[in-house]
Amino acid sequence: MEKYIVSARKYRPSTFSSVVGQNHITTTLKNAIKSKHLAQTFLFCGPRGVGKTTSARILAKTINCSQVGEDTEPCNRCESCVSFIEGRSMNILELDAASNNSVDDIRNLIEQVRFIPQIGFYKVYIIDEVHMLSNNAFNAFLKTLEEPPAHAIFILATTEKHKIIPTILSRCQIFDFNRIKIEDMANQIAEIAQKENISYEMEGLHVIAQKADGALRDALSMFDQIVTFVGNHVSYKAVIENLNILDSDYYFRLTDFLIKGNLSASLLLFNEVLSKGFEGNFFVNGLSQHLRNILVSRDTATLELLETSPGTKERFKNQANTASLAFLIKGLEICTKTEAAYKMSVNPRLLVELALMQLCTLQGLNLEAEKKKLEPSTSTVLEPKLQSETTKENKTTYQNTAEELTVTQSNTVVAEAEEKPIKNIERETTETSQKVVLSPNSFISSKPSIRSILNPPKKDSKDNHTDTSASTPLCNTYTDEELQKSWLLFAKGMQNKGKASLWHTLTAEQPKQLDGKIYFSLNNTVQENEVQAVITNLTQHLKTELQNDFIQIILEVIKDESKRKPYTNREKYNKLVEINPNLEVFKNMLNLEI
Repeated sequence: MEKYIVSARKYRPSTFSSVVGQNHITTTLKNAIKSKHLAQTFLFCGPRGVGKTTSARILAKTINCSQVGEDTEPCNRCESCVSFIEGRSMNILELDAASNNSVDDIRNLIEQVRFIPQIGFYKVYIIDEVHMLSNNAFNAFLKTLEEPPAHAIFILATTEKHKIIPTILSRCQIFDFNRIKIEDMANQIAEIAQKENISYEMEGLHVIAQKADGALRDALSMFDQIVTFVGNHVSYKAVIENLNILDSDYYFRLTDFLIKGNLSASLLLFNEVLSKGFEGNFFVNGLSQHLRNILVSRDTATLELLETSPGTKERFKNQANTASLAFLIKGLEICTKTEAAYKMSVNPRLLVELALMQLCTLQGLNLEAEKKKLEPSTSTVLEPKLQSETTKENKTTYQNTAEELTVTQSNTVVAEAEEKPIKNIERETTETSQKVVLSPNSFISSKPSIRSILNPPKKDSKDNHTDTSASTPLCNTYTDEELQKSWLLFAKGMQNKGKASLWHTLTAEQPKQLDGKIYFSLNNTVQENEVQAVITNLTQHLKTELQNDFIQIILEVIKDESKRKPYTNREKYNKLVEINPNLEVFKNMLNLEI
């Protein structure tokens, strides 16, 4: 019975030109051999299955070859090459650092280094998984790595470069291996399949390459498994069945349902996927990847990011023409949130179904139109969020918490107050279409004032409309109660914006009006600076609420220590000590700090 050899070993590269996907490494090594500028210590690092150990063996064989060709490849015919191929070479030694990671193992290695090679030019030591060496073993290895004998070359290989101590890294010439591209892996598997007289579907080989995640060794192992399962024909259907992969056709169909808003078909398709044994989070993850592929297919410049077969690329391009940008971006956001919440969900199936319900309503969105509205060159109307509050007199007040307001500039501005809570207000122009966008610092409110709600203006019997002349300054009188309500309304607005400290400062004392001015007392300069930063907005707010354009706010800092309330922790502590002197004794006994 002939002994079976897996494809990863049977078709292991034996020359630099046969190494897949690492041209930047092989070209550098060939140039170093040709120019005789070989370093004495190499470090090959990168993911698993990308050719680190294979490249180390080819390098070791090439530098000992006595008949190196013009293309800097080993001849595979000389005594050194033949002995290496047959596994009896004494010049190339491989050490597994995972099982030989002690100081004694390194000492034995150092003892062998001093012996010169019998055949060839160099003694090459390949140490695989070198990051597994202990710190003491690394330290014992330092001197030999820095100044090895002229005939000794060390090639270290690792998948975790960050675990190697800096003193070792500084003594090595480092080569970083890349993950192998899907297209390169698929082509390599196809070449091996041809040598083995195995027919295949290229789309199936692409699925194997995608599943391997950049590791050619993993891809060849999966290929061998599928060949054992199906025989001499590797089809796309056989690949997805054997590797337990959800057919991409499900995602193409599902996306069509979502774009059309067909919720019933989407839920039935999800139920079909669950019946095949796939988990909901696996389904959502695949949908996220599918939407991402559609997104990159919208532009020919990003189409190269799509690593799949030509036929599948064409399907993505066709579906990208039917899906809006808003649908794709919002859909990816919904899928990402669903994946994050899946593990913590009590009812994960309902969570995925809820995500599908949301996705079915997205196609109507037009993100590009939304962006045009936000451009500075065009007029922007943002909907302010208004909050209704019921007072003791069961009358409604309104609070505007929007960060940005858009106010229409016109010859006449008509302010209308509705009896029910206002959710969306758009103030439109009556004579001209020019619009002005205010910054977040502008606090000109578009809501009706407290005063206009408590005391509605009289209507003219002839014209039946409110007389609001924009040219006449307002100078209405107001009561202390109206002042307190307007002041508190502004303070609550600051609290809703997350400025809790300012809210406490504004509500610690009550404002008082005297001789047409509003006086407000503060405990210290810190509070004064805090209020001074919003004094313009506060003044404009009171002018609008109280319908008085001559309002002026004067801030007063209490200088009398007896009247001033404690503000800092030290001041609060001193106040408590005045009440109870034993507190100071207690603090000193326990060696406490304020």
